[in-house]
Amino acid sequence: MVDHLQDEDSRFGGYVGDIVLPDFPPSAEALATRVAQRLYLRRWLLALSSSVILIFVLIYELPAVPAISGFLSILAGAALLPREGVMRPVRLDLRVNDRMLADRAVAGLLEGLPAPAIILNAQGRVLAFNNLARDFFPTIRQNQHLSGAIRDPGVLGGISRVNAALRPRQVVSYEPRVPIERHMEVTISWIGPASEIPGDATPAILVHLRDLTEQERLDRLRTDFIANASHELRTPLASVLGFIETLQGAARNDPAARDHFLEIMARQAYRMKRLIDDLLSLSRVEMRLHLKPQARVDLNDVARQVVTGLEPTAEKAGATVHLAVHGNGAWVLGDRDELVQMASNLVENAIKYGRTGGNVWLSVARAGEAEGGKFALAVRDDGEGIAEKHLPRLTERFYRANDNGGEKSGTGLGLAIVKHVVTRHRGDLKITSRLGEGSIFTVTLTEAPPPI
Repeated sequence: MVDHLQDEDSRFGGYVGDIVLPDFPPSAEALATRVAQRLYLRRWLLALSSSVILIFVLIYELPAVPAISGFLSILAGAALLPREGVMRPVRLDLRVNDRMLADRAVAGLLEGLPAPAIILNAQGRVLAFNNLARDFFPTIRQNQHLSGAIRDPGVLGGISRVNAALRPRQVVSYEPRVPIERHMEVTISWIGPASEIPGDATPAILVHLRDLTEQERLDRLRTDFIANASHELRTPLASVLGFIETLQGAARNDPAARDHFLEIMARQAYRMKRLIDDLLSLSRVEMRLHLKPQARVDLNDVARQVVTGLEPTAEKAGATVHLAVHGNGAWVLGDRDELVQMASNLVENAIKYGRTGGNVWLSVARAGEAEGGKFALAVRDDGEGIAEKHLPRLTERFYRANDNGGEKSGTGLGLAIVKHVVTRHRGDLKITSRLGEGSIFTVTLTEAPPPI
């Protein structure tokens, strides 16, 4: 066991400690070490026995072979006697063994880190790195300078500053653009002793990289969401306040103006209510994205409920909704209220953005030609269609491809809710559209066994 370590020797790559040899059966290497050490400790016994044998040989002219045999027996006894009463702590150089243990410990710590990490010597050469660093920097190699893998001036400058001034830490930004654009935070820490020996393999600098790309993307989305929600609420609220001031002033005694303004105020108030409802719905779905629904729901019943609920909207727009369901049931694992809202948003958009007096088809069928596995709920219209450039962004919050104002402006959250509902149900959403030919929104969900 190691009683204590000498810090002043650690800068040379090893340690010197006080060792008490163990009594359990040793290996060949350990046995040799023990024999040599105990012989060293009992040198007085060896000297005494050797002197006695030599005197007896010279005075009594004893044969040489028995004398040598006796000397060897004393030697073996001195080496293998129990340590009780004789052993004492001994100085042994454990630099090689400690170095191997230290290398293994460093390798284990590096692999345990959840981000790319690299260890350098004082000259900036790579001593070790974890698999995440290898994946992130395919060209990284041991014993090469870090500049062979990272050429960013900010990172290399941070390493130079840490090395030159022996500062405990430097934090710099690193933004690689190949193969994809990322934003990384690089923490450069001084972890070792000062050494000016060229090629010294003593760990001195730890380079730790943290990927902030997703965090920054979410921050931007949050900022944009707040800005867009505030803007969407501000517009109808300003309209309502303006008409209230008008009714309190010049139009106070004008029945015709009052009726007209009240109708507009009611419409704007409904728009704000719809926006708030959509925001709450989106928030509820987002909070439960990690929870896959486990209830059995029949998509046929969902489709029938949606068509019945949107009959007044379809009649007002002069549109005809056609329904086609699958057999006796189309069972999936899902949240019924969310699936109804998803289908309602798709059908309502088809009615709203389709042509006046047009048609909307809502169908439930098996996905593809397979007899089992998945069901597809599809909504198709015969409207003007959507330009291809808009398709990738249709499910973004507040994005509108056909914002013509008035009643068709919407909240810009309908398809965002659809996307999040589909994601929570571990399904797929496919959008196809051509200008002049209408659009098709298809949601594919995994089939579930019907309830017994």
